[in-house]
Amino acid sequence: MKIIVSFSRIFVGILFIISGFIKLNDPLGFSYKLQEYFSTEVLNIPFLEPYALAISLFVVVFEVILGVFLLIGYKPKFTVWSLLLMIVFFTFLTFYSAYFDKVKDCGCFGDALKLTPWESFTKDVVLLVLILILFLGKSYIKPIFNPFLTTLFALLSFIASLAFGNHVLMHLPSIDFRAYKIGDNLIKNMSTPEDAPKAIQEFTWVFNVNGEEKTIITDGSYPTIEGDYVSVETEVIDEGYQPSILDFSIESEDEDLTDVFLAEDKLIMIVSYNLDTAEKEGLQKLKSLSQKAQSKGYTVIGLSASGKNAIANINKTYDLGFEFYLCDEKALKTVVRSNPGVLELNQGTVQQKVHWNDIDNLDL
Repeated sequence: MKIIVSFSRIFVGILFIISGFIKLNDPLGFSYKLQEYFSTEVLNIPFLEPYALAISLFVVVFEVILGVFLLIGYKPKFTVWSLLLMIVFFTFLTFYSAYFDKVKDCGCFGDALKLTPWESFTKDVVLLVLILILFLGKSYIKPIFNPFLTTLFALLSFIASLAFGNHVLMHLPSIDFRAYKIGDNLIKNMSTPEDAPKAIQEFTWVFNVNGEEKTIITDGSYPTIEGDYVSVETEVIDEGYQPSILDFSIESEDEDLTDVFLAEDKLIMIVSYNLDTAEKEGLQKLKSLSQKAQSKGYTVIGLSASGKNAIANINKTYDLGFEFYLCDEKALKTVVRSNPGVLELNQGTVQQKVHWNDIDNLDL
């Protein structure tokens, strides 16, 4: 039992630290995932959506420090009870998402590792078993340092987690796992290679033949059969190749200008998924940025999911001096974890990306 508990302690502790750190690196991204869970389409608790960021920070910091507490043996009873309650909640959440097909990615490891709902549920079941072992054998969980050092390490892990979470919120994630990171080419990430594997679908057709229902399965072609069509159901067997960017575009009211702007040698792209909730201090920096960039030969554009009125109000208030174009809100939240945020591109390749706090650090 002592050996099993020791293995479970190390495995669970390390996994909680890794999972928590990845989300702590991008708490804003995890808050977007929580908003998806809180929405009326999933758990139907939309009153929690405004508090998603605060809940996100609490959960990811707590996840990291529980992993540390477990490894160093700090307050074993509190730690094991907390781990058990947390994993029971997340096991329910991932089962609900998988069974009812509500959320396609649980966000357990942020953008670093995408898991299907059933993969997430399986992972949580394994963790639940290991944590139950820890619960039953908590008497074997002993501190690895003396009481003073154990308490000191516990306190330092808490302070470091809070400090790191605050840093990435005030700037940008220290590690960018998304398809818009510095060095990535958006054109390439949006394209599908000619030799890429195609999606495989299975079509189940139902026909009425002489008063009896007959089922025929094809890969999409309409069956050759004498009978009356009743229904058809499709199932994706293999999704095939999926580009890492699916929903990004730069559009005016009349046309799609994505290819035009991504072909520019010197492009400054100012992103604000929602102009009504954008940080005023950040908006105030945009006019001087656009003037400086335009004087150096850059094309400057804005991207937002906001409507005409919001764009008109922002231009009237701040006299920005550049055009806003339309893009999907979810895509813009993925492009940069800042509202507003700024990217410099050269023929579709991201050269620089900054939080509004760091606009003055842009090297034009």
